[in-house]
Amino acid sequence: MNYTQDDINSIVAEARAAAAQAADEFYTQYLSGRDGGACGFAWVDILGVKGSTRLGRMLNAAGVRKNSWDRTFQIWNPSGHPVQNVDTKEAGAQAAAQVFRRHGFQAQAGSRLD
Repeated sequence: MNYTQDDINSIVAEARAAAAQAADEFYTQYLSGRDGGACGFAWVDILGVKGSTRLGRMLNAAGVRKNSWDRTFQIWNPSGHPVQNVDTKEAGAQAAAQVFRRHGFQAQAGSRLD
């Protein structure tokens, strides 16, 4: 696909907004607004984009950074939700990945326990 920087900025903003909404809904529905359960981290990976390409430079300009160990573009805690609960963060990462996939990217959510 042929994206502009405005397109990429908009997609990243849409992914972050979807992630925040999904994390908030999970936190309210399943944790009753109280942080608890397993602690951990979650992120969304955007696969198959080289940093030296036009698309890679646009993702970088939109604040999406390259992960140093597997070279994927990654947004750490895309929801920005200030909890330790891994399930809340995972809900946000899944929602962000769905937005990227809907816009033609190969994306996946990841998480790990702390």
